[in-house]
Amino acid sequence: MLLAGRGFGKTRAGAEWVRKLATGKYPVRIALVAPTLQDGRAVMVEGDSGLLAISPPWNVPKFEASKRTVSWKNGSVATLFSAEEPERLRGPQHHAAWCDELCVWRHQEAVWNNLLFGLRLGETPQTMITTTPKPTALLKTLIASEGVALTKGSTFDNLANLAPTFASEIVAKYKGTRLGRQELMAEILEDVPGALWNRKALDECRIIAAPDMARIVVAIDPPVSVSDTADECGIVAAGLGDDQRGYVLADASEQGLSPAGWAHKAVALYHSLQADRIVIETNQGGVMAESVIRQVDASVPISAVHATRSKRARAEPVAALYEQLRVKHAGAFPVLEDQMCAFTGARNQAGAKSPDRVDALVWALSNLMLNRQIRPQIRTL
Repeated sequence: MLLAGRGFGKTRAGAEWVRKLATGKYPVRIALVAPTLQDGRAVMVEGDSGLLAISPPWNVPKFEASKRTVSWKNGSVATLFSAEEPERLRGPQHHAAWCDELCVWRHQEAVWNNLLFGLRLGETPQTMITTTPKPTALLKTLIASEGVALTKGSTFDNLANLAPTFASEIVAKYKGTRLGRQELMAEILEDVPGALWNRKALDECRIIAAPDMARIVVAIDPPVSVSDTADECGIVAAGLGDDQRGYVLADASEQGLSPAGWAHKAVALYHSLQADRIVIETNQGGVMAESVIRQVDASVPISAVHATRSKRARAEPVAALYEQLRVKHAGAFPVLEDQMCAFTGARNQAGAKSPDRVDALVWALSNLMLNRQIRPQIRTL
């Protein structure tokens, strides 16, 4: 199975695999399964990286569209099938199959099951799957199956061979977004049941650049300890626009920072954005957390906040702002957004780390947009 982004060369890899099988010592029968017959013909057979184009001049196979077959001189035959017609795979038997863009097949389970029943020729029937991943049940089952050799790749692995405008326009536009991570980086992205945010909604709230800001804050959620395995220090900047919407401007969170390290980083972000205030949670460190920032720059206004409610209770009003379309992301923040889309607020959530980036985000947007709710907890220095 080859999971890769757009432009990686999945079609070329699949076509070369089929050509090698078809031009071997003995003739074989191969199934070519595409989302539609038109896709199969246009991409797998007649495309720029299809079977006809990649074959040497002395052994170009013959394509008969009426029969849906590609035939080689040695007697090998590859037959096109559409994932829209799973019943077509009942009866025919094959030595191998090339399945292209499996994740967009219309009837995935039915097509796959019928295909497997027909893979009964030769000693070791094989299947080559080339697809950009989506979190479908069949794909997840196959990835977890024994006997599946998985190879991954991204658009960036083959960027040098793609049109310059593709890199400058398409890749630049979608890099870091949910769609980009799926279509370019070939990541399998799923929403977590019960999470306060989902990826589709975050993509819809994304903008390229923020408007003028009426107010900007940098929020810090300091870690308890300092080590390579300690929690991250959440450092997130957000602004309140003249339109009264909140805008997430930067995520400078990092793991392994000393108190002096995160203080310097937060203060640097404060100055680079010409922010109005630093907001810092003082549950871990209290006065020390404030004094560390003072040692870096005594002129920085600080609001110290102390959490008295659960993380979910604090995050829910901010998540509601997103639902009301009152918050925008000025750019892509992949790691922060991953944490947001995994955050349920459940205690002892399996495999979950402390949501430090989310905490910093919540403090920043709360300070900007929910002042009435948090004012009793804020002490301005």
